[in-house]
Amino acid sequence: MQKAYKPDIKDIEKAADRIATVTEETPLLQSIRYSKRYDANILLKREDLQRVRSYKIRGAFNKIASLSFLELDKGVVCASAGNHAQGVAFACNHLQVHGTIFMPVVTPSQKIEQTKMFGGEYVTIALVGDTFDDSQKAAVEACAKESKIFVHPFDDPKTIEGQGTVALELLQQTQEDIDYLFLPVGGGGLASGVSAVFSVLSPHTQIIGVEPDGAASMCAAFENNAVVALPKIDKFIDGAAVQKVGELTFEVCKNNLNDMISVPEGLVCQTILELYNRDAIVVEPAGALTLAALEQYKDRIKGKNVVCLVSGSNNDITRTAEIKERALLYANLKHYFIIRFPQRPGALKEFVADILGPNDDITHFEYSKKSSRENAPAVVGIQLQDEKDLDPLVARMKAGNFFGDYLNNKPDLFQYLI
Repeated sequence: MQKAYKPDIKDIEKAADRIATVTEETPLLQSIRYSKRYDANILLKREDLQRVRSYKIRGAFNKIASLSFLELDKGVVCASAGNHAQGVAFACNHLQVHGTIFMPVVTPSQKIEQTKMFGGEYVTIALVGDTFDDSQKAAVEACAKESKIFVHPFDDPKTIEGQGTVALELLQQTQEDIDYLFLPVGGGGLASGVSAVFSVLSPHTQIIGVEPDGAASMCAAFENNAVVALPKIDKFIDGAAVQKVGELTFEVCKNNLNDMISVPEGLVCQTILELYNRDAIVVEPAGALTLAALEQYKDRIKGKNVVCLVSGSNNDITRTAEIKERALLYANLKHYFIIRFPQRPGALKEFVADILGPNDDITHFEYSKKSSRENAPAVVGIQLQDEKDLDPLVARMKAGNFFGDYLNNKPDLFQYLI
């Protein structure tokens, strides 16, 4: 029987030496706002300030820099939703190695452009598939066909050891014991490397892995005590949207993590907006996972020293509208209805004046006028100031015979609106 992989702290220390000249020592900063909110000492490990704006450069560079000259001469291949791609691109450019990077078609354009910028003439980008898993399949096939080295974003010892250097740096930055450490989880590479270091140097620290609800593949693996492929995932939090975690990373995480949880995408969106509006911190969706998870642990972390790893800041500004929409929906402040307007003069005016509350705002209106004299339907999106205003609004709609249907709880119809 093959011996289970266990990251060795000596190999992680070697990785730290190997990547020292190309990575930044990212700051560990207290969040005054979150510390007050949760009555705890909340510290942020700011990997969003890394050279390629995410921790992924650590594992990617460590893997590529550890290859032989013969392997480097053949070139490397990787699959990534964005951040690993940028790390690989930077490493290829720095080491003058050609790399082919497979990315999902849905990857935000900002991440594609950044990858091109970091890789320069040494990188070729191939957009394939709708998910990371689609891209990875194409990348593995290309490796086999062209005899190139595959740089896995998480399920590779050298990648894991590179990500583990975050932990060495973190433990050197604080003199106080860390009671809780929250880590984002996609495929599990970061959680594997970091938890391996903490299991040796800070075994009392409670390590919590965090995934998005719509792509909770590590949670599923924990529940089944085996790696499983999710039938479908929500790709919104692209930096952590993985259908199937790694075999290596699952075994390490299973042994080292104290808990594995998931958080709603809408709450993550709220966190992104709060960080930007109140703290002037720009994060990508995956970068907000750990802070969004604090709400689930609010009773346990009081009075404790807590570290949240902020994993990346590669956010595309064109996604802001969707982020705001998801945040409002999660807060129960955005609602979509089918409204039936009588086809007579003044019906719309009556709806606005008598049915809407004084603080309600129409944000979406799609009206289809029919030739019959029956009520004509319209899809109307309404933003509330307080979620308590919803029931009175619906009551007024029904009393005035305007109510047709409520769409928020009908996913088959609702998916066409957001």
